[in-house]
Amino acid sequence: MSPITWFAIYATIWWTVLFAVLPLGSRSFHEAGITPPPGADPGAPVNPDLKRKFLTTTWVSAIVFAIFFAVVQFHLVTLPDLPAAA
Repeated sequence: MSPITWFAIYATIWWTVLFAVLPLGSRSFHEAGITPPPGADPGAPVNPDLKRKFLTTTWVSAIVFAIFFAVVQFHLVTLPDLPAAA
């Protein structure tokens, strides 16, 4: 596969992991017992801490991608090994 394909696979994994990581550790204004500022939703996070979540997403995605890369490159799972749809 080309490097562009590998990058597209990594980007897809990164976005998927980001949406899994975003809610972790977030507390809403309602949960924290804080009155939200005017115009803010009570369910919005008090401190989203996006920098930490982006870094967490990047290293988790790198691990998932490395596993996927190893499976593909070393033929650990081949097409005949997958169950056929009935």
